[in-house]
Amino acid sequence: MDIEVSNAGRALRTPRAAAIAGIAFSLLAGVSLILIRIAVPGNLLDAHGWESDPARKSSAAIALALVPFAGIAFLWFMGVVRTRMGEREDRFFATVFLGSGLLFVAMLFVSSALAGGLLAVAANTTQANSLPATELWQYGRYITYTVMTTYAMRMAAVFTISTATISLQLQIMPRWLTLLGYTCALVLLVSVGYLPWVELIFPAWVFLVSAYILAATLRSPTADKP
Repeated sequence: MDIEVSNAGRALRTPRAAAIAGIAFSLLAGVSLILIRIAVPGNLLDAHGWESDPARKSSAAIALALVPFAGIAFLWFMGVVRTRMGEREDRFFATVFLGSGLLFVAMLFVSSALAGGLLAVAANTTQANSLPATELWQYGRYITYTVMTTYAMRMAAVFTISTATISLQLQIMPRWLTLLGYTCALVLLVSVGYLPWVELIFPAWVFLVSAYILAATLRSPTADKP
């Protein structure tokens, strides 16, 4: 009997944990992306003197420090959402859901590490206007943004599509939220890398999904049972 009560308690808490983890990821990732956009200069001439700008240094340090916690929160969000789907999940879409989510987190970490190294090089460059330094900065910045936009955010779009499809099949989210997920994924697939700030769409959608799950569990706790 005690074991049954304990299992029921875990079933009740899991979706709430998913909502909290998703909200945490949305806030951390959103703040990190905004700070990186503000802190990282667009070219080497802007980077010259970056090491003496306390505001930019602080913004970049905070953004890079938040990324690991955002990744951890996203992994937790993935795990508990998949638990909420239960045994009814489609294996094909579940595989895409898991693979795209893990690839997104991996490339998020890689791009953050590249950004950290790029900013460290810029801070330690003594001749910022030299041609080799200019080429190094442009190359590093291009690689960093390519990993983040071309690859990571498109994996985020695939994750959104798979999550929306599973949710639509199992009817665990309202139809408007799943259709919004498809729309966000399409925007990310087509326009990411071309439109500034468009990558903020993904954490915004995760926030809406998490807020819905949290509101639903608060209204009806018995609905959390698998």
